[in-house]
Amino acid sequence: MSTLKDDILAALGHIAGPEGVSLPSTGKLSDIVVADGKVFFSITVDAAAVEAWEAIRGRAQKAVAALPGVQSVMVALTAERSGSAGSARGAPARPQVSPATRPRPGAPPGAAPSGIPGVQAIIAIASGKGGVGKSTTAVNLALALRELGLKVGILDADIYGPSMPKLLAIRERPQAIGGNRLRPIERFGMPVMSIGFLIEEETPMIWRGPMVMSALTQMLREVEWGALDVMVVDMPPGTGDAQLTMAQQVPLKGAVIVSTPQDLALIDARRGIAMFRRVNVPVLGIVENMSTFVCPQCGTRSDIFGHGGARREAERLGVPFLGEVPLDIVIREKSDSGSPVVATAPDSDHAKYYRDIAIRVRDGLATSSRPAPKIVIEA
Repeated sequence: MSTLKDDILAALGHIAGPEGVSLPSTGKLSDIVVADGKVFFSITVDAAAVEAWEAIRGRAQKAVAALPGVQSVMVALTAERSGSAGSARGAPARPQVSPATRPRPGAPPGAAPSGIPGVQAIIAIASGKGGVGKSTTAVNLALALRELGLKVGILDADIYGPSMPKLLAIRERPQAIGGNRLRPIERFGMPVMSIGFLIEEETPMIWRGPMVMSALTQMLREVEWGALDVMVVDMPPGTGDAQLTMAQQVPLKGAVIVSTPQDLALIDARRGIAMFRRVNVPVLGIVENMSTFVCPQCGTRSDIFGHGGARREAERLGVPFLGEVPLDIVIREKSDSGSPVVATAPDSDHAKYYRDIAIRVRDGLATSSRPAPKIVIEA
């Protein structure tokens, strides 16, 4: 009996590359990963041939999605410059940009990226470093914006460390629509999409930059988001491919920077702010997370990570200060159980912190404008 992987290879055998060779015979396919009906593989091509291969990537994804037993498919197109001077010296090849992540065809230089149909505003929740509570802030901020009467969706763009499956207790998989689109998971009245819905929790994402860019583009463009006032994007920490892809692919209405008050975290927060400014994305403000700790038994306050550093940094850099969220066991417990505090304890003081931040973000969105991006990517 044939396995699903055998069926996938057979289906791909009917798809020819630009030179007429069947896809499995080109030597460009990665290993095909199949787990519980979820399929992943990449196609690695020369940078000069990337235009021709994008259509083939789409046909491959559609063919595999049509197979019995396949519940979801993600096909990444990756391309790297070969034979460059840098490669000759043993330096890593520079990642190239596939057509899916280039500016739309015919767009004039400096033109704003095209939006996502039905989505009015997209905001990035970012941090310069990991471990500052960015994802917890993102999900509670999204819920608080929804409480303000907005239609909100969440995109988990942290490819290497997706958090939404845990934070929202989502274990089901997105369903395919029409072969090459996905229906997001609904939770607390919000559509949610994450790479974590498509892989096992302990599966490492050992992906190069172009694969990350391709996956993000697919989650943005090939998901039925519906009509949204705001899409909240939980970004990976740092200032790398994912941030650049988001800035180039969609007209980000603004970015919220999450930091703890300690000097080490603030150094990285400055880098995040500088990065968004460089790609002309308005910074809506800074959130100071884990701002202080109040002992639930004795009431003693302890500034474990310091206090007020993010506020001072916001004043120094001339960006809004959105508010403080304490280090609190209730927030942590509810996040770990997939029951975010804004949704499950809306009358608590903990939820009020996020609601106050959401009001400032909403007001900031009303006055935010984004100039045409000035992004240069080597091809």
